[in-house]
Amino acid sequence: MSERLTIANWSPDDQPREKLRDRGPQALNNAELLAILVGSGYPGVSAVELMQKILTDCGNNLNTLGKMAIHDLMKYKGVGEAKAITILAACELGKRRQMEKPEERPELGTATRIYNNMHPLMQDLDTEEFWVLLLNQGHRLIKRLRIAHGGISEVTVDVRIIIREAVLSNATIIAVCHNHPSGNIAPSKADDNITQQIKKACELMRLHFMDHVIITDGQYFSYHESGKL
Repeated sequence: MSERLTIANWSPDDQPREKLRDRGPQALNNAELLAILVGSGYPGVSAVELMQKILTDCGNNLNTLGKMAIHDLMKYKGVGEAKAITILAACELGKRRQMEKPEERPELGTATRIYNNMHPLMQDLDTEEFWVLLLNQGHRLIKRLRIAHGGISEVTVDVRIIIREAVLSNATIIAVCHNHPSGNIAPSKADDNITQQIKKACELMRLHFMDHVIITDGQYFSYHESGKL
């Protein structure tokens, strides 16, 4: 019995999953992207070749492909109901993405904006939490992450995690913040120490450390605004 030609059987240079992982989705053509979804062709025909055949019959137009019925796709050898449904689901997701507006990333270029963005998350906490805000060159938020949480009066922070997340997210600017459940906005010696550790690590990695903001319910302390950073 002939072995089905699955993507796992291809040479590394021909595997679209590995190609996407190493070079990004933009490096793949439509047939290769669809081949990742269907996973296999049939004896003598790879998944990419199968999808190329279907796309050719659609004039290489994804809109035309998305208008096909399940029974139309199942007329192709190697395409069962599950694969046909997967193909149409992918086309529908693409259509819906076009209809969505891009997510608006908040601009967090000041301590006040950081406070307004983070206060709803931290106003009712009874223990400290330490968050990092990863920003692009325009001070737009890429991602915010809770790095540590725990005690009533302090929390242990691993600076290596902050730098790793910044590098993985292609951030160029970093801000951090944490809460003081006591309501006292004055920074502690431990706060000063972690601020200096982050500053040194950012300088080493050529990242801009914008601010460290201490948040309480109704007010904040900014290392940048106070001249301590």
